[in-house]
Formats: sequence, C-alpha cells, structure tokens
Amino acid sequence: MTTPQVSLVCVPRERFSFARESLESLYANTDWPFRLMYVDNGAPGSLRRWLRAQSAVRGFELVKAPHFLSPNQARNLGLAEARTQDAKYIVFVDNDVVFETGWLERLVRCAEETGATVVGPLVCQHEPLHSIIHCAGGEFMPDADLLRFRLEPQPTLPVAGPGQQRWRIQEKIYQQGEPVEACDREHRPTGFVEFHCVLVRRSFLDEHGPLDERFLTTKEYLDLAMTVARAGGSVWLEPSARVTFRTHFPAPPLAFSDLPYFMLRWSDRWMIENLAYMRNKWDLVDDAYFQKRYRKLGWRRRIEILRPLGRHMPFLNETGSEWVTDRLALAEKRLNRFVTDRHAARVGRATADSGGMHA
Repeated sequence: MTTPQVSLVCVPRERFSFARESLESLYANTDWPFRLMYVDNGAPGSLRRWLRAQSAVRGFELVKAPHFLSPNQARNLGLAEARTQDAKYIVFVDNDVVFETGWLERLVRCAEETGATVVGPLVCQHEPLHSIIHCAGGEFMPDADLLRFRLEPQPTLPVAGPGQQRWRIQEKIYQQGEPVEACDREHRPTGFVEFHCVLVRRSFLDEHGPLDERFLTTKEYLDLAMTVARAGGSVWLEPSARVTFRTHFPAPPLAFSDLPYFMLRWSDRWMIENLAYMRNKWDLVDDAYFQKRYRKLGWRRRIEILRPLGRHMPFLNETGSEWVTDRLALAEKRLNRFVTDRHAARVGRATADSGGMHA
C-alpha cells in the first residue's frame, strides 16, 4: 500500500513559550512521513531566528504573516501552502502541543480503516505528560437533535430573527481530568475533537473549506464538527494516539513577549464577535450556553495576567489580592480595547497596501 501523504500545519495557539519544545517533540516522536507548514505570525525575534534556522536544517516551510492572526486565519494560511502538495490528509496542530511516539501513524490508520472525515487523538493536559485526559471527544447536541440537525440543509445567512432560532448547543467534553487508563484504547466515532491536534481529510477541505475565519477565538472545533455533520461525514477519536497541550491552566507564567498576542487572542471584542457570528451561522438559541461565556469575558486574561500581579504583593491576604485584581481588571479592559483597535488598524493598512490581501 502506498503511504498516504500528510501535510502538517502548525500555528500559534495563544503564546510562543512552548514552540521550541513542541517542534522538537514533533520531530522526535513522528516516524510517519509528513511535510510541515509552520506559520509564524508575530513570533518574538529570538524564536523567529530559531525557526528560520530550523526550517533550513529540517526542510520545513516557514510561512510568515505580516501581523498577528487568529488560529483559523493562521491555519488557512498554512492550508493554502499545503494545497500545493499532493497530500491526502491535512493535520492541524497548535504550537504548544507535545507528542507521544506513533501518534501520527495511528491517526492516519484510523482514517484509512474507518473512512473518517476527521480524526483526533486523545488530548492530555498537565504533567506527567500524556497521563491526564483533557478531551476524549465529546458531543454538542443530544443524539435525537443531532439526527435532525444532520438532515437539514444549512441556512443562508442571515437566519431567522431573534427568538426564532431552533438549535441549542449542549456541549459535553468526555473524561476531562481522568487518568488516561480510564479511556478505552479502541477508536470510535464521536461528536467533536478539539483543534489542539486534528487530522482532516483533504478532499473534505477542498469541497467545504477553508476554515471559517470569523471564528476568531473560540469554538472553531464545534464549527468544524457541525460542518462535517451537515455534510454527512464523521468524526472519530483515536485514543491510542496521545498528545499533551502545555498551556492548560495552571500553565507556567506568560513570558513578557507573549502578552500582546495573548491579549488579542482572548480579547473581549474577538470573543463577542465570534459568539454572535456562531449563533447566527448555525441558527442557535441565545441561551445559558452563550450567556455564561459573555459573563466570563476576559477570564483568561484575569487568570494569566492580572491575578499573578495581585499575588506578587506579599503584604496582601487573598481577599486583598482579589480586590487589587478587580481594580486592575477595570484598567486592563481599556487596554484590551486599545490593543484590539490598534491591531484592526494595522490589519487595515496591510490589506490596503497589499491590494486586498485577506487577513
């Protein structure tokens, strides 16, 4: 049998601190042949120089962007390069993922044996590596609703007016926090897998892609799963393939050079626009699922940026530290709007200068 061709697209998730560890792990633990498109959209100078040197040594394609991109924008930039190659499968990975030996071969074999549209590994979190489950697949609707959802054609935007939407997201992630030994190693169909690491059949992307770039910051994995469901495809979990993503809370502190991208990546504006678009695209009820996410705007920035600042004041107790964090949050909200506005202006200038380059 001819070895299926795999193009691998690696993009920044939320920071750059684990990029070296991730790339070294990829090459140390991947025996199945692949071609790598590595997207650099704003890496710090030292990392950019290291990636340039690694691309020359290892022979991968370093794809550079003129400004920060959302994950789906970066994935599409890498996908455009991958489409110039004769690849049967596209594998998207984030730049904070480390890999267990044999992971890629197991994903490909699952796709070959099952005909799956999408295959994801068992995604783990924390240390020791590959020991605690983060995501063993999941569901986004009860089975009865999903059956009806699959049979309906996707509406053309805009959909019905407020109060007339028909679908509800009921997201469940399987086995999060459990030891990997609790997960059956047999591959099986599932509702969704997350974008930390995911294999997608090239023919599906050719027909239904590229990825939707209006999913700026969240739930792009649900958008992919819903698109696959409407197209009559299937999503499978391959638990014998294991990866661990390194920035799950509590992650090591953010590096100073990570702050600009992190603040944009998890900005209030991107989140609000993302969730509103998701509701409209998929005809979803604006229920508690969405209201919870609106109430939690900025929580990642609070945990990763602001709370450590409050706790660096040893004369404060826990209550005092949280009070300081609350005060800092008010100022940070204004700073976050400035960062988002500045990025939007920069993207606008780059688009004008390029004569319409899609950002």
